[in-house]
Amino acid sequence: MKLLRSAKLFFDDIDRHLIRRLHGDSRTSIRTLAAEVGLSAPSCSERLKRLEDRRVIRRFTIDFEAAPLGYAIQAIVRVKSLPGQFSLIEKLIQETPECVTCFKVTGEDDFVCHFFLRSVEHLDEVLIRLHGKADTHTSIVKTLPVDRRLPPL
Repeated sequence: MKLLRSAKLFFDDIDRHLIRRLHGDSRTSIRTLAAEVGLSAPSCSERLKRLEDRRVIRRFTIDFEAAPLGYAIQAIVRVKSLPGQFSLIEKLIQETPECVTCFKVTGEDDFVCHFFLRSVEHLDEVLIRLHGKADTHTSIVKTLPVDRRLPPL
């Protein structure tokens, strides 16, 4: 077994396989997973439950394409709160539905946000909410050369 240092728990090749397989397709059935790793379905299910209990697996979700939903552009926005505005900016970002991911970071900026937007005008509407409370630096996403992959297991 190998120690997963950040989580301080042991996991093995079967756990790695389950994580990789579900990362690729979270709808894979327990029966299929069990057959792939040579376990019974109940044993496989117990393994998954253990990974969930230890928060290695946080949720089972979908991956979707934004454009058919009407989101023509994506933007990465770096946000630096003006003095005394940090908590307000954090709350505004949390309440902005176009923000699909936000990282609180160290360094020059306070937050790095990923937005799904219908147009450049829509981007302006979103950013105006932060106007006077934060400085922003925006980059439009062109392509996705690396798409949500797992770190080395």
